[in-house]
Amino acid sequence: MWGQERIALYNETKRHYNRSESEEEEEEEEVTRENGHDKQVIRRDISISAMGSLKMPSQRPEYDITNLKKEFHVSDVMYFSKCGVEAIIEDDVTQCFTAEELKSWNFLTRTTLGYQFISMRLTILWCLGCFVRYFILLPFRTLVLCTGLSWLIISTAVLGYLPESNLKKRLNQKASLMSHRLLARACSAVLTFHNRENIAKNGICVANHTSPIDVIILSCDGCYAMVGQAHNGFLGIVQRALSRATSHIWFERSEVRDRHLVARRLKEHVDNEDKLPILIFPEGTCINNTSVVMFKKGSFEVGSTIYPVAIKYDPRFGDAFWDSSKMGMLSHIFQILTSWALVADVWYLPPMMKNETEDAVNFANRVKKEIARRGGLVDLEWDGQLKRTKVKDAYKLKPQEEFSKLLKVD
Repeated sequence: MWGQERIALYNETKRHYNRSESEEEEEEEEVTRENGHDKQVIRRDISISAMGSLKMPSQRPEYDITNLKKEFHVSDVMYFSKCGVEAIIEDDVTQCFTAEELKSWNFLTRTTLGYQFISMRLTILWCLGCFVRYFILLPFRTLVLCTGLSWLIISTAVLGYLPESNLKKRLNQKASLMSHRLLARACSAVLTFHNRENIAKNGICVANHTSPIDVIILSCDGCYAMVGQAHNGFLGIVQRALSRATSHIWFERSEVRDRHLVARRLKEHVDNEDKLPILIFPEGTCINNTSVVMFKKGSFEVGSTIYPVAIKYDPRFGDAFWDSSKMGMLSHIFQILTSWALVADVWYLPPMMKNETEDAVNFANRVKKEIARRGGLVDLEWDGQLKRTKVKDAYKLKPQEEFSKLLKVD
C-alpha cells in the first residue's frame, strides 16, 4: 500500500502542473473507477436526451408504437451508432480474456501506468523484489518443479506394471497426491479448501477454468481422471504415464469432433463406480478469474449428477490467468514461477441433480450460476470460443430484433 500511495502522490503532483480543467474531470472518473465505484469506461448521461426525440418504454409509461413513429427523426440513428461503439469498447467478452485489473500495485509490474520513474525509494524496492523473485525463488521453485514432474512420471510408469487391484488404487492415490503437492509447492501455492465433505468420489466433477494449474490445485486434495486430446512430445509422455496407473480418457484429434464417441466413452467411465471421478472444465477455455462463461452441454448429457467446484485466485500475489493467444505454456509457467505466490480458495459445492423436465443446456446454466455465485464471479452467457472464432449469426440477430421492436411499425 505504501508503494501505491507513492504512485498516487506522484500522479497528483503531475496533474497539478500539467492538466487542464477537462483533464481533471477525466482523472476524477478514472480514480472513481479504480476505487470500484464505476467499472464502465464510458461516462453516460443520466438523461435519455442523447438519443434525440426517441423515448424508451422505461422512461415513458404512456409509450406506444404510433407515437414513436411520429417522433422519430433521422438523427436518432446516431443513438444506436453510439450504443454500438460503446458495446465494442465495453464488451464483457473481451474483458474476460484480458488480465484482471488490480486496485493496488503488487510490485510485479514496474508501475500501474507503465515503466516510468516515480521515486528512488520505490525503484529500489522494485529491484529488490525482482532479485528475490528471479534469483532466489525461481531457482528453488524450478528444482521443486523438476522433482515433482520426475516423481509423477516415474511413479505412474512403475505402477502401470502392477495388476489391477485395490492396492494399486491406493498406491496411485498416494503417488498422485504427493506429486501434485510437490508441483503446488513449486508455485508457492497457498490453498484453502472449503466444504470438503462434498468432494466427488465418482461421476463428473466440473469447475471454472482460469489456468492449466487448476488441475494441480484440485489434484492436491483428491484424485481425478483427466479428459483431453492426445498429444505428442513431452506432454504425450506424461499422458501415457498417467494412463498406465489409472483410467484417463485421451482422444485423438479426429475423435474429438465425434460427439457420439466422446459421449459414449464418458458414459462408460461414469457408469463404472470403481473408476475415479472425471474432472472437466466445461467452459473449454481459460477465463481471467473474474467471470464464468457458457458451459458446454456435453458433460451434462452424460450423467444426471454433477459435482460443482468453484476456484477463485487472489490476484494480489500473482496472476494465474493463462492467455493462450499471447503466451505459450512455458511462458505461463515462467510467469507463475516468478510471481510472489499462488493463493486460491476452492469450494466443493453439494452435488446437483438433473431435473426430469430439465434439458442439458438448462442444467449446465444452473450449475454455472451456482459456481459463479459461490466463487464471487460474474455469470455470463457468452461462448468461450468467441476468444478464437467469429461471432455466430444468432448472436447478431438478437440485438437487431430488440432494436427493430422499437422502430419497426406494422
